[in-house]
This record gives sequence, structure tokens and C-alpha cells, in this order.
Amino acid sequence: MSAPKPHAGRSLLVASAALLSLSLTAPAALAAPTPSTSPSATPPAHMSTVGGARLGQPGTQVDLAAGVPVLPKDITARSWIVSDAESGEVLAAHNAHWRLPPASTLKMLFADTVLPRFPKSTPHKVVPTDLAGLGAGSSLVGIKEGQTYTVHDLWLGVFLRSGNDAVHVLSAMNGGVDQTVRDMQSHADDLQALDTHVISPDGYDAAGQVSSAYDLSLFARSGLQKKDFREYCSTVRAAFPGETTKNAKGKSVRESFEIQNTNRLLSGDTDLPVYQGIAGVKNGNTTNAGATFTGVAERGGKVLLVTVMNPEKKEHNEVYKETAKLFDWGFQAVGKVTPVGELVPPKGAVDSSTQPGTTASASASGSGKGAGSKTVAASSTDGSSGVGVALAIAGGALVLLVGAAFLVNRRWPLPDLVRRRTRP
Repeated sequence: MSAPKPHAGRSLLVASAALLSLSLTAPAALAAPTPSTSPSATPPAHMSTVGGARLGQPGTQVDLAAGVPVLPKDITARSWIVSDAESGEVLAAHNAHWRLPPASTLKMLFADTVLPRFPKSTPHKVVPTDLAGLGAGSSLVGIKEGQTYTVHDLWLGVFLRSGNDAVHVLSAMNGGVDQTVRDMQSHADDLQALDTHVISPDGYDAAGQVSSAYDLSLFARSGLQKKDFREYCSTVRAAFPGETTKNAKGKSVRESFEIQNTNRLLSGDTDLPVYQGIAGVKNGNTTNAGATFTGVAERGGKVLLVTVMNPEKKEHNEVYKETAKLFDWGFQAVGKVTPVGELVPPKGAVDSSTQPGTTASASASGSGKGAGSKTVAASSTDGSSGVGVALAIAGGALVLLVGAAFLVNRRWPLPDLVRRRTRP
């Protein structure tokens, strides 16, 4: 097993009096072809066609037309995808379904799976077995045995410092690493993320552990429907509890230390400004995976997702630089470029027009067929309780019930993010 390198880890208010119906041109989703879970040196000739046949083809997929800018010439990532986070339309992609090691971007699936299960105020005293099995060289937030942390503390450690120690403690609370891996795999399957094979919940390099740029975008899109997920992935810095010590008077005191988000488009760096409109999501970096990143950003009422996996160019912060270039292209191209596919909804999704008491105004097109042609209209859900809440859209309340059927509409509005970062 390769020891990983340390991980590098206006609001999204999209409100409208009425939502327009969008006709998607991507073919209906087809089953993944069950390729090997070992990543290859070159993209396979035939990959999954979930989300559209074009997405299963190797190489760059884009339909340029008059008024659509050309793609950046210096994108070196092995795989990437640019999509509209609301409609699910894929604007352009490169080897979207190539199964590659995901590094800590897999923590998005971990969070989307486990976050709703524990109230954020829940305390947990760490025991030695909680930290068993951490891979050598893992990124850590600094959790100590015998200390008590709240679930809120632990999730800050996961999102800001990409702490594998925090992941293992939360996994222990969830019934153990093995149970958490099973839960994550089941959730990935429900999301139709069929390229993903989970071995470790923290994304640490493990034989057979793979995902794809397409699947990582599905995880981000699903996670962003959860209030707590949005809050954690958009937090730039926070105080984290340290060890309890005795002061000069013999009194027990517990200091805290600052942690900062390792998502450099969110926090910035010496060679990289904060990206205008960035609001999350998650970065990663390991020996086998290289640098990986999924980001979400908003400009002018448009919300885009970009996932970039393993740039060949090894310059400092290259994964963020290539992501920023693809965001820039996407914001110029959205609404002009013909989609080459779509992000599919979870299994079991049902058309909102068939549900009593819901509005069908946004799904009246009827042009899509099958799960692959629809997107999910989801509400803002509180990740600390897992209870669905209503979100009024176009005069009708569409309710997402966790663990129950999803309501499908032509658009998937993203609720407000707690923060949206702009350039200083």
C-alpha cells in the first residue's frame, strides 16, 4: 500500500418564481460494464455510459458552436468533467468514467453517507480502537486518545484538514470501518455511482479502490443538498480542540488551535487567489491518485461543478489551477454549449408530476425517458438530524425524505450555502 502525501482538502441562492423546463439531449443511462477495479495506464476503450453514451467514450467530449469558447489548451488532467449543478447537464468532459484512485475526494461520499446519522452536538470520547488502522503518512487533524470531541468538531477535521483520524473516529461511531465501507458502497450504488469501489472510508490508497470524475460529481451534488455538508465544505478556518492539560494552578484547561481548509480555491495560496464564487467542495492527494479535486462555484445565478483528477503537470497547486480554468470556461459556455450528457438522479427517483400536492410546472416537458433523463429536485436537509424539510419552489413544496423516494424535477435547486468566497 502506498503511503499518501499530506492532503492539499453570494451564496448559492438559486431562487426563481418559476423554473423553466429543460430538455436534455443525453441518451438514457445504461448500466456500467463492470470493468476491473484496477486503474489502467490509459482510459479503457469502453467505459460506463451512465449519463449518456458520449461520457463512455475516451478523450474529450464537447459540442462547440458559434458563441461557445474553446476549451483551455493546457488542461493535463487524466480525467475531468464540467457540469451544471442544478440541471445536471454535462457541459464538457474528458474520460469522465475512467476509474481512478480518488484520494480524499472520496470523503464526500463518506460525509454524504454518515453525516445525517449523528447530531452535531453529540460528544464522543476517543478510545485507542477508534484510531486503529490509520495508514502510514495519513493526513491528520490531531485527534488524541482519551479526549472528547463533538461530532461537529470531527466533521470540521474531515472537511478542513482532511483528517483520516476524524474519519476513523466517526466510522467507529457508525459501527466500525467495515460497516461504514458497506454503507458507503450501498449509497454509491443508490446514487448510480457505478464506477466507485470503496475499500477505505478516508480515501487512503488501497488496492482496488477507485472512483471517477463523474461519480465524484454525483457525490458532491448529493452532499450539497445537506445543510451541514454545505456549511463544513465552505468553512475556511475554525478552532479545533486540543489536549486537556493542567495549568499552573492545577486546573484542567483545554486550549484550541486553528485549522484552515486545504481547498486552495477556497482559502487561497501564495500562487493562487481565492476563486470568485467558490463554495467548496473537497480536495485530495495521495501517491497513487495524484491530486484530485471537486469544486462548486456560482456566478451570475449559474452554479457549476468541476471535478479534476490527477493532472500530469506537477506544478504547485496545479489541480486547482486547472479547475479554475475549467470553471472560467464553464461560466462562459453554460447556456450556449450543447450538453454531452447529464448527472443522473439516484435510483428510485420518481417524477414529481405524479406526486399529490406537488407542482409539475417544471417537469412538464416530458421529453426525458428513464432515470438517466431526469434530475432531482431536493430540499435543504439538515445533515445533523437527517430529517427532510420543505423547500418552496415555483409555488409548490417539494419535499425530500431521507431514506424514502426522491422527487424528480427538471432542475435540482441548490439551497443557500453558508458562505461564498470572492476575491479579496
